[in-house]
Amino acid sequence: MFTGWKLFSALVLAGIVALGVGLFLSYRPEETRAMTVPQKEIPANCELATLAGGCFWCIEAPFELLQGVERVESGYMGGTLKNPSYRQICTGTTGHAEVVQIAFDPKVISYRELLQIFFVLHDPTTLNRQGADVGTQYRSAIFYHSAEQKQIAETLIAELEAEKAWDPPIVTEVAALDTFYLAEDYHQGYFHANPGQGYCQAVVAPKVSKLRKLFLSKLKTS
Repeated sequence: MFTGWKLFSALVLAGIVALGVGLFLSYRPEETRAMTVPQKEIPANCELATLAGGCFWCIEAPFELLQGVERVESGYMGGTLKNPSYRQICTGTTGHAEVVQIAFDPKVISYRELLQIFFVLHDPTTLNRQGADVGTQYRSAIFYHSAEQKQIAETLIAELEAEKAWDPPIVTEVAALDTFYLAEDYHQGYFHANPGQGYCQAVVAPKVSKLRKLFLSKLKTS
């Protein structure tokens, strides 16, 4: 009788352990949803540019319209936490910036042209802020992929400063490429998928309109 009870108890305990292991393996917390690499390979004819200028929805949508841009992916860069989630990024404590990583054909559009458009689409003079979006995650930054990109970025910033393009000084960070964490799926192509969303109408749409007005000749025809 006692032996049978011990056997029954052992079976129940084993079942509980198995259930616990199954639940643990099936659990996918939001904090692990970001990815460390782009989901697609870079086209052979392309180079990469990684830019931060506030909410990544605001930068992704205009750049997707440019000739020579093959792909734009939203993600996170420049922080200390591995595999961050959007929820964690939004606290402003991880050190990451919301970025877009752009695969572009330099024979169609140059890196300098991308940066010129980038500076038109956001305010590079507000530290850790774009409009109502406040925090280090919204900082202005250029993460260069090569010494050539670094030189182009620094030269362009110096030219803009000399021209007094803005009264306040430019605070755009020019930093070496760090680990790129691909943002969650629902952030990719967000404006295209959610054009009627309030933030998209109030903040993203005006940037798209500005691009269409100022750089019409550089837009894709279809």
